[in-house]
Amino acid sequence: MDRYIRAMVVLFPLAAAGGCTAHEERPMADVIVSGGRIWTGEPGADLAEALAVRDGRVMAVGSAEEIDAVRGPATRVVDAAGGTVLPGLIDSHTHFLTGGFQLASVDLRDADTPEEFVRRIRAFATTREPGTWITGGSWDHERWGGELPDRAWIDSITPEHPVFVTRLDLHMGLANSRALEEAGVTPEMQSPAGGEIVRDPATGRWTGVLKDEAMQVVRRAIPDPSPAEWDQALDAATRHALSLGVTQVHDVDGWASLEVYERALAGDRLPLRVYAVVPMSSWERLRDRVTERGRGDERLWWGGLKGFVDGSLGSTTAWFHQPYADAPETSGLLTSDTAALRAWIMAADAAGLQPVVHAIGDRANDWLLDVYAELDSRNGRRDRRARIEHAQHLTPSAIDRIAELGVVASMQPYHAADDGRWAEKRIGPERIRTTYAFRSLLDAGAELAFGSDWTVAPLDPFLGIDAAVTRRTLDGANPEGWIPEQRIGLVEALDAYTRGASHAGFSDRFSGTLTQGKVADLVVLNTDLFQLPETELASAVVERTFVGGVEVYRRGAVNEAGGDR
Repeated sequence: MDRYIRAMVVLFPLAAAGGCTAHEERPMADVIVSGGRIWTGEPGADLAEALAVRDGRVMAVGSAEEIDAVRGPATRVVDAAGGTVLPGLIDSHTHFLTGGFQLASVDLRDADTPEEFVRRIRAFATTREPGTWITGGSWDHERWGGELPDRAWIDSITPEHPVFVTRLDLHMGLANSRALEEAGVTPEMQSPAGGEIVRDPATGRWTGVLKDEAMQVVRRAIPDPSPAEWDQALDAATRHALSLGVTQVHDVDGWASLEVYERALAGDRLPLRVYAVVPMSSWERLRDRVTERGRGDERLWWGGLKGFVDGSLGSTTAWFHQPYADAPETSGLLTSDTAALRAWIMAADAAGLQPVVHAIGDRANDWLLDVYAELDSRNGRRDRRARIEHAQHLTPSAIDRIAELGVVASMQPYHAADDGRWAEKRIGPERIRTTYAFRSLLDAGAELAFGSDWTVAPLDPFLGIDAAVTRRTLDGANPEGWIPEQRIGLVEALDAYTRGASHAGFSDRFSGTLTQGKVADLVVLNTDLFQLPETELASAVVERTFVGGVEVYRRGAVNEAGGDR
């Protein structure tokens, strides 16, 4: 990987950093990081040897000798010990507090058989008081051959607990009979618009599986968490994120989460940065908030609106032009009224807000691009950074249109490693050629922002980087990469997790690169990332994480953020 590395240069002259004359005292650094190789994230810049921090911002980056010139008696020197220093990693799409709750919920992500699925729920139920809800899950029925779970699997082991556990894509869930009863479900109830109540094809009996909007039938019955439970979820999610080098997240879970962040910020308990995105249908409320209170600050800000066009591939609810290969009776479904969604996007954009819209199937993406193409003519040209969340399955023409329209493709590369195990059976060999089309999008000139979609996928950005660079699937069946022509390079993947993600969230004026004057959010790894074989990228371990020049995580230690990896 040394092909990415050029000769060392001083990136930011210390004269500029100090700004002093011979009669003035040169300001000294609060922190110096040296002894490793520093990737600043600035396009075309070389790796550096050392970095200086003052007042929470990058003071200078350059050679070890020149940075040593601003070391004073009180300067803390951090030895990178031959590892790599990166800008703080940014996850452009999370369900962050959902992730915090998930850390304390039943975990079904790697349950490989129906028996293991049942065993884990039975074991978890023994740890909970009768009457309390069991949620979480993240199950994946493709792990055991594609058979959907059934409430009959778990009814006998959870008679005293309502259960609603979701598939890892959050577009499908399984409710036991007690949960259906508490939700007031009757056998006569029909599938709502934008969702599906799955029934046994032979008997018509509810299986307990609910897709997309049908999930709300049960979710409405689940008690709201207490403020203390919200705070605990934030603390757990934050510890986890910082241990992985994630210093900024875009959270798409809405108003309740924003209130939790505001409470944490007021109590000085928000050690990472958050872009809080709220539902598209509430655009007027967000418009009024921006009018009254502005858009926040460098720790917590808002201005984005999350909408949905369709569902997911795994749930066969992503919206395609052609039917599913393994479910020819359907081409997916719309999870929103397109007339209402289009009107909301237009109105929100006119108010200067950012559309952040989920589209997975190729028809969903084409529909959304048609709407985005109208924004300039209706509302005038501006730096709107309209986003497509996921942009998973694209027609070839959509790839060029994303670049031409300046739309941000907010993508989650780990999904390629996951879905690549079974996507072809869903949509056939032709449509998968432009699935997770990272290389084609970059070649077209599109802006990529990477994230995880946690809890849908693991939060660890190095798993995402590995997936983007190698495109190996989780089952080991594609050692040279699934659709290998869509692989990208390490620097390109890092860029999407730093500069690209900051651009997507309008934080690029203060974050995303280790540039003089930007916030000193940085990560120290245990290894020289640029010397690792591509197949070992996921093995990189975070040794230290800094936010605003403050160390908020150190491996093996408990500090102000707490916890360990």
